[in-house]
Amino acid sequence: KSGLDPGGAWHAWGMACLKAGNLSSAREKFNRCLKPPMDLNQLNHGSRLVQDVIQYLESTVKPIHIADDDYFVTLRELEATLRTRSLSLEMMCEGKIQHNSYYQECLFYLHSYGTNLAIISFYMRHDCMREALLHLLNKESPSEVFIEGIFIPSYESGKLHMLENLLETIDPGLESWGVYLIAACKYLQRKNYYHILYELQQFMKDHVRAAMTCIRFFTHGAKSYTELGGKQAWLLKIKDHLKVYLQEVSRSLGRKKMAFTFRKKMSATDVSRHINTVDLQMEVTKFLHRCESSGTSQMTGSSLPTLFGNNNMKMDVACKVMLEGKNIEEGFGIAFRVLQDFQLEATEVYSKVAKQLVKQQKYGEIRQLLKCVNESGVAAKNDGDNIILNCLNEFKNIPAEDLDNLIQDMDSDENKIQAYVMCNKLRSAYLVSVRQEKTRAVQLVQHVRQLAENSGDDVVKAICAQWL
Repeated sequence: KSGLDPGGAWHAWGMACLKAGNLSSAREKFNRCLKPPMDLNQLNHGSRLVQDVIQYLESTVKPIHIADDDYFVTLRELEATLRTRSLSLEMMCEGKIQHNSYYQECLFYLHSYGTNLAIISFYMRHDCMREALLHLLNKESPSEVFIEGIFIPSYESGKLHMLENLLETIDPGLESWGVYLIAACKYLQRKNYYHILYELQQFMKDHVRAAMTCIRFFTHGAKSYTELGGKQAWLLKIKDHLKVYLQEVSRSLGRKKMAFTFRKKMSATDVSRHINTVDLQMEVTKFLHRCESSGTSQMTGSSLPTLFGNNNMKMDVACKVMLEGKNIEEGFGIAFRVLQDFQLEATEVYSKVAKQLVKQQKYGEIRQLLKCVNESGVAAKNDGDNIILNCLNEFKNIPAEDLDNLIQDMDSDENKIQAYVMCNKLRSAYLVSVRQEKTRAVQLVQHVRQLAENSGDDVVKAICAQWL
């Protein structure tokens, strides 16, 4: 008469019937106020009213006595029980759920009015992980339901191995779990739970991703190559994963279809390249670890470069190896392989090293660097000259004798003239200019005379004018 919503009254009446132990009447009352969710895959446990019912039933566990209840089983209750059983697809847990009328009631209400997450969480609460997994598969629930309902509770309660065993038992190839497992990996990565991630990737036999996780274990948080020296076991694990992957790929080539669809794929060429990178990183690590231990290490940077970074970082590794040995020659071989393997811009790296050597006032080492570059067999004609020219921006700091020695080491007279001009050594520039072929010599001397005039060097200006 007053037009109020009767739902609350039906719910209270239903709860009263439950408390009185009259399960069939409770179902009838709840049927008038409870509604199934619009989306069974929503990430909650359904309406508050349904949760209250489940909470009460779970807290009032009564063993079922078939003989006593026979008289009270109405046709409707029998139908409801059959419906529950068909809904749950015969996935009843052995033990307490199957033989308890109150747990059966929970399942009835969950299947009638609950979300998939609520059903799965109920199974998980009562140690029925297998049933939770089968329900997830049968309903094709999204991966979020797997993460919330099964995966998080499993690793939080230390049952990850049990979960892995069940996944394998239900589907030995793990194909039906692919979407869920990849989602679990992404979740763990977001949370920075890399140890659980690595364990899961090994279970999935996802060797390429496992190798990538090992790279993170190797590089993350290390402040020095002494620290990386103690983490070399991870490099061996990376190689092991990549080798196993290669074996599996070569085995599956004989079959018509590649079995692993959710595992990360990589071409054999790329895998071999990565194995080569790991080998080279091991050499770099041993070398730099030894340099740091013996105290020859000079460079201190904010980040620690490894060969697993981008090209700029790889170039930093090559520089570091050359600069941290007893002399340039000691680390040049490894640095040269880094430059060759990754096809890096060699002249840029050599110039960077030369500039560092100027800062460290090791001018003899610059000449050693040029010797190594020329003997490497792949240097272009002007590489050595360009390295010196790049250094000369710092010429104010280089003592006169060392500066002359460096310029004398240059191959091309044109480059020597350019170098002398850069260093304001106009008389030296004039002396090299006049040795050139007549037409070119005139051009060069005219240029030097102009520079002398601009800088107010009357002596050199006069010499140039006299020669011209």
